[in-house]
Amino acid sequence: MTTALITGATAGIGLEFARQLADRGNDLVLVARDRERLETVALELRARGVTVDVLAADLLDAAGLDAVDARLAADDRPIDVLVNNAGYGIRGELDENSWDDERRHLEIHATVPLRLTQTALRGMLDRGRGRVVLIASVAAFTPRGTYSAAKAWAVMLARSLNLRTRDRGVTVTAVCPGFTRTEFHERMGVATSGIPSFLWLDAPRLVRLALRGVDRGRAVVVPTARYRAISALARILPDRLSAGGGFRSRD
Repeated sequence: MTTALITGATAGIGLEFARQLADRGNDLVLVARDRERLETVALELRARGVTVDVLAADLLDAAGLDAVDARLAADDRPIDVLVNNAGYGIRGELDENSWDDERRHLEIHATVPLRLTQTALRGMLDRGRGRVVLIASVAAFTPRGTYSAAKAWAVMLARSLNLRTRDRGVTVTAVCPGFTRTEFHERMGVATSGIPSFLWLDAPRLVRLALRGVDRGRAVVVPTARYRAISALARILPDRLSAGGGFRSRD
C-alpha cells in the first residue's frame, strides 16, 4: 500500500487528487490549515477503504512547515507520492502590492514546495521509487505577473529534477491546468464571467488527465489539447499579445 501526502487537500484540485488517489488504493496524509474541514474530508475518504491521516498546518508558518517536512522525512509509513498543491492567486502588480503580500505569495508557490520536494526526494531516491507533483499553471507560459513567474519556476524545477531522477525510479511532474472550476478565483476576489465556457475544466477530468501524465513519468503535463495548443501559442507570440487580458476585481 502506498501513501500520498497532499497539501491544500480540502478543496478544488487538491481534494480531487485525494479522492482519485484514494480510489486507486493509496493511503493519504491530508494537509491544510482548517482542522475541522480536514476531518470532514477525511471522513469521506475513509469510507473508500483507505487510511487517512490529517495534518493541520499553515505552510507559511515555520512550525507548520516543519511539521509537514517531518512527516515527509519519517521512515514509518513513508510517503510515496507528494502533491504540492497549496497555493493562491494574487491581484495587482508588483509595484502596487505590499512586500509582505508578494513575499508570502512567492513562499507558498516556490519556497514551500522546494523544501517539501527536497525532503521527499531524499527518501524516495533512497527507496528507489516515488512520485512528486507540482501544481503549476498554463500561466507559466505567459508573462502575467508574479503568479506566472512562480509557476514558471515550478515547471523548470520539474523538468530539471525529472531529468535527473527518472532513471532512479522517482519522477517529478509539473501539472499545468487552465481555468478550473474550484474556489481559486473566488478566493482571489476576481470576476470570471468574461471567460468563455469552453475554456473551463472540471477538477475530476483535470486530475484524471494529470495522473495519466504522472503515471507515464512526464516532466510537464498540460491537460487537454486546447490548453496544449494555447500554451504552445503563448510561447511563440510576442509578449504583449500573450500577456493580453486580465481579471477584473469583484469589488
